Amino acid sequence: MFKNLTERLSDIIKKMRREVRLTKDNTENMFREIRISLLEADVSLPVIKEFISNIRKKSIGKEILYSLTPGQSLVNLVQYELSHIMGANLDKKYFKLNLLPPFPSVILVVGLQGSGKTTSIGKLSKYLQKKKKKILTVSVDIYRPAAINQLKIVTLESGSDFFPSINTNNSVDIVNSALNYAKINNYDVLIIDTPGQVGIDKKMINEINLIYKIAQPVETLLIVDCMLGQDSLNHAKIFNNMLTLTGIILTKLDGDARGGAALSIQYIIKKPIKFIGISEKIYGLEKFDPIRMTNRILGMGDILSLINSAKENINKISLKKIESKNKEIFDLNDFKAQLIQMKKMGGLNVLIEKLPYYIQKKTNKHDIDKTEKQIKRIEGIINSMTLYERKKPDSIKAKRKKRIAAGAGVNVQEINQMLIQFKQMQNIMQKIKGNSIMKIIRNIKKYIS
Repeated sequence: MFKNLTERLSDIIKKMRREVRLTKDNTENMFREIRISLLEADVSLPVIKEFISNIRKKSIGKEILYSLTPGQSLVNLVQYELSHIMGANLDKKYFKLNLLPPFPSVILVVGLQGSGKTTSIGKLSKYLQKKKKKILTVSVDIYRPAAINQLKIVTLESGSDFFPSINTNNSVDIVNSALNYAKINNYDVLIIDTPGQVGIDKKMINEINLIYKIAQPVETLLIVDCMLGQDSLNHAKIFNNMLTLTGIILTKLDGDARGGAALSIQYIIKKPIKFIGISEKIYGLEKFDPIRMTNRILGMGDILSLINSAKENINKISLKKIESKNKEIFDLNDFKAQLIQMKKMGGLNVLIEKLPYYIQKKTNKHDIDKTEKQIKRIEGIINSMTLYERKKPDSIKAKRKKRIAAGAGVNVQEINQMLIQFKQMQNIMQKIKGNSIMKIIRNIKKYIS
């Protein structure tokens, strides 16, 4: 996420922190470098001008000039202005979903074809399910049967319910039927997937407006593909002029370094970013927070999001079992459960992106991808074991290893390697027994600062 921008801004910040005195030369050099970094990241020009202008005005004030650490003060100012461009000065309620009675609360999702609209609905369904909401989805994209089928697949993957689009060419009939079904069956939320096309045309907007009048959504969310750069902003402006938008979901932030839309869009169209897509997985949706996003962009990490992700995704029942087993014997079932919990948090790549940039620099993406593959293999190996073998790993001798290797499609050497890794984890769990795993996660900041 924002790799090039983070690298550039982290270097600039590092230089400024070392400055004992601020001079016209070193501050102007910093402004120039920041401007170039933001332009390369596809940040909108009006946003860059406003950002640089605000920093320049405040950097010549008394607070900076007479500070004991002017370089540090200037860095704090950059952090402050960047977060405010993304909406940090606004009420936190502004970024929340409005899911108030009467139910079902209708969420209308709009966007161009290929922007990640349908996938985002699946992720949003999963997110709302964790909030104990009963979700129903429906597609009115009658022009592309594949889109309807795709929504069905991601909805079922999320564990929500899918309303089949009735055999008609009338999207109004589909919406009315879905609304009636949602009311009768006491659904909390109905999410409507609207038609997506390659470009924005009058026919599409008229149809969405008609659906809007019938469904009366509490939220109309625009899906914005960050990989489109400046084009994503242009599309957002057109949608905002033609529809009653209430918020934005940014997608594909994990797929490209040029994520300037995240910095520009709230400032340009005055609508809140409510969620960001952080991976392709069903769990890969995260609430947007301007301050935390700023910290990530500036390479300062986002430990709070890491902790919140752990709280939301770690299964409390499994956690209690693992913690109680700290006092007994940590077995391969527990080892597998921990791997699954980590996958639910987005996997290694997502977790590492939330750490400070100086730690990220020490990690090799190739090594991370290799480790992700190894984790899948370990899961496959454990699945090939009997319940007795999982509970009693010491019973796994040569004969059993051959059978497990054949079942998992690996060689015996990989079984040996996995058992060594398990033993290391078992030793760690014994050392931390009596401590809550969540307590350890909360203290991550101490270990990396």
